[in-house]
Amino acid sequence: MSKLKTNKSAAKRLRLTSSGKVKRRRAFGNHILTKKSAKRMRHLKKTTLINIADRKAIQDLLPYGGR
Repeated sequence: MSKLKTNKSAAKRLRLTSSGKVKRRRAFGNHILTKKSAKRMRHLKKTTLINIADRKAIQDLLPYGGR
């Protein structure tokens, strides 16, 4: 059986934690910042975990765990 290809755009955006969960950055933190409060921006800086419902799709994109 041939090797599976990692989706490079997903590999750049997603990271696996040590327990096997997938981390991602939050959206909406890059432009039109004047109307966004400091509290909102502070929360957007933090990473979050992907939803459990998306786990199968992510495993297809990252067959070897990303990096």
